[in-house]
Amino acid sequence: MAKSIQLTKDGLEKLKGELERLRTVGRTEIADKIRVARGYGDLSENSEYDEAKNEQAKIEARIIELEKMLENVTLIEDDVNTDTVTIGVTVTVFDEEFEEELTYRVVGSAEADPMNGLISDDSPVGRALLGSTVGSEVMAETPMGEIKFKILNISK
Repeated sequence: MAKSIQLTKDGLEKLKGELERLRTVGRTEIADKIRVARGYGDLSENSEYDEAKNEQAKIEARIIELEKMLENVTLIEDDVNTDTVTIGVTVTVFDEEFEEELTYRVVGSAEADPMNGLISDDSPVGRALLGSTVGSEVMAETPMGEIKFKILNISK
């Protein structure tokens, strides 16, 4: 059985949108590139054709990956409990080493985007925060070392 993919409504819509773009625009654009590259002559020495076929394979592989993910989605409900950190909440923490407030949204690994504040429940910081309450201090063991956070707020 395939692993369940946990997504927020926004994450689900984003993946559906990506799949639709790949099926329509992506496939059309790559078909045009292949058609143009064929016009350059001998396919055995045609790097443009080889590159276009490789790009086509990547698009098709991503389409299959997205279809499989969407078959196994568990939607994260909007009415999450904000008493503790769970998937779907936004948590504001104080990083004691750098003395700064940080805000993260805890999401499933399929929609994680740490550069935009979306951290996975499978990440070191996400795992450390899960189950914690406002006011508690947690330690996250990251590749850059141990980080200590104090939880300031949990919201939807």
